[in-house]
Amino acid sequence: MDRPQGPVTGASREALVATAGESIARGSRSFALASRLFDRRTRERAWLLYAWCRRCDDLADGQDHGGDMALVADPAARLDHIRSVTEAVLSGEIVGDPAFDALGIVFRECAIPPHLPRAHIHGFALDAEDWRPRTEQDLLTYCYHVAGVVGVMMALVMGVSPVDADTLDRAADLGIAFQLANIARDIEEDDRAGRCYLPLDWLVELDIPPGEQLKPQFRARLAVMAKRLGEMAAEYEVSARAGASALPFRARWAVLAATGIYGDIARGVVAAGEHAWDHRFVTTRRAKLGWVVRALVQALREPEGRRSREGLWTRPREVKR
Repeated sequence: MDRPQGPVTGASREALVATAGESIARGSRSFALASRLFDRRTRERAWLLYAWCRRCDDLADGQDHGGDMALVADPAARLDHIRSVTEAVLSGEIVGDPAFDALGIVFRECAIPPHLPRAHIHGFALDAEDWRPRTEQDLLTYCYHVAGVVGVMMALVMGVSPVDADTLDRAADLGIAFQLANIARDIEEDDRAGRCYLPLDWLVELDIPPGEQLKPQFRARLAVMAKRLGEMAAEYEVSARAGASALPFRARWAVLAATGIYGDIARGVVAAGEHAWDHRFVTTRRAKLGWVVRALVQALREPEGRRSREGLWTRPREVKR
């Protein structure tokens, strides 16, 4: 994890884009497919941003382009590394790590405020501290840091104005919807890694002792929690779909496709009930391609008036620093 010593010669933008494209192809087939719908410049920038997010996640969780998490012996050191190298590229340095140098490019090209990557790193800090949510609000705050803020950065990559607060709020909603789906799907995997993102208040309400949620006698109650997560994800998905109307056509198509594909994860987990964690739920390629077609039809429609976001958690208005 050490940063390169001595002078570092940066790779060309073309080479970094190619490496980032390989990263998204390995790390997320769903996002890789949806990203193909962007125009070339937006697609390249989305890949570059994804590469940094994926690298940070892999470093923090001991993964290789996702997959099973591994217990890491040095979470604080890994977090320090992520922070220091990120700050270096935000300052204009070339560090020799393609994923971090990729962030440097998209940061400059899209004028991404530095507090946004820092907010994303805060999500990794929560995991490094073995943080657990006590309330639904805690859960949503975590979802914002690990995914919602990525939605905001992606919206900026797609050309959304940094002063268009409503559209950026809805971009954050999309990331939150994705993360709620992930949490519902990955309850068993997270438990194996010593993590739990189910709010303590929910566990108490359903009389599930913390740490015992996967025991057979609690499966029916766990399915109730998964249903609650799925319903929340659906609410944020509706808001995000409305926000997509502000995007250029091809970006709107890509976002609506990703929304449908990822929404199927939450819907699939809820439909499986008590058996949702017998195996990891995945969407088929046929289902993904089906969403590409449906999203095209949706993107071509005349945008409807935006529904109110009343009742939804709203991202913090970070102080720029």
